[in-house]
Amino acid sequence: MAGGRGAKAQGGGMLLALLGWISSCVTTFVPLWKNLNLDLNELEVWNMGLWQVCITQEEGVVECQAHGSFLALPPELRISRLLMCLSNGLGLLGCLLAALGLESWRTCEDKPGRKQQLLLGGGVTLGLAGITTLVPVSWVAYNTVLDFWDETVPDIVPRWEFGEATFLGWFAGAFLAAGGLLLACSTRTSSTDTPLAPTCHQGPAAPGLPRGHHLHPKNADLVI
Repeated sequence: MAGGRGAKAQGGGMLLALLGWISSCVTTFVPLWKNLNLDLNELEVWNMGLWQVCITQEEGVVECQAHGSFLALPPELRISRLLMCLSNGLGLLGCLLAALGLESWRTCEDKPGRKQQLLLGGGVTLGLAGITTLVPVSWVAYNTVLDFWDETVPDIVPRWEFGEATFLGWFAGAFLAAGGLLLACSTRTSSTDTPLAPTCHQGPAAPGLPRGHHLHPKNADLVI
C-alpha cells in the first residue's frame, strides 16, 4: 500500500510539473501580460508581453512589434525576462532529474539511494522554477495595479490591465511548486517502503544433556 502511495505521488507530481513547465514557457513568450483598451478607438486592443507589443483589430488582424532596446525597458520587464528564462531552464532540468528518479524507470535500480537523490534534486529544482515564475508575474501585476490607481495620471489616459498571461503565470508557478513538493515528499515515502534486513536466527543448540538434568557433584567420581 505504501509503495502504491509513493508511485501515485510521483505520478501526480510529474504531471503537475509538466503542466507547470509548459504553462511557464507559454507565459514567457505570449504578448498577453498586459491589455489596453482605447476609449477613443474601441476596435483596437493593445497587448504587451516581455518581448513585443501587439495590436489586435476588429477584423482579426494582429500586428506585433518587438520592444526596442533591452536597456530601455522598465526594470520589471528586464528582470522578468531573465527570471522567466531561468524558470524555463530550471523547470526542464527538474523534470529530467525527477524522471530519472521515478520508480517506474529502470535507471539506477541497483542504487535506490541514487534514485532518491535524483528525485529529491528534481523536486527542489522544480520548486525553484515555481518561485522564479511567481516572482516576475507578481511583480508585473503589482506595478500594473499601481499604475492603474495612480491618481497623478488623468482619467482620460488609458490604463493597462491584467492580461491572460498573468493568470497563466500564477497557475504555472503554483503547479511547478506543488509538483516539486510532491516529488520531494515521495522520496520519504519510498524510503519507508524499503524492506528491512532479515534478522539473524540463532542456530540449533548443540546436543547435550536434557533440559533440567544437571550433573551432581557427588556423581562426578563415577564419570571416569
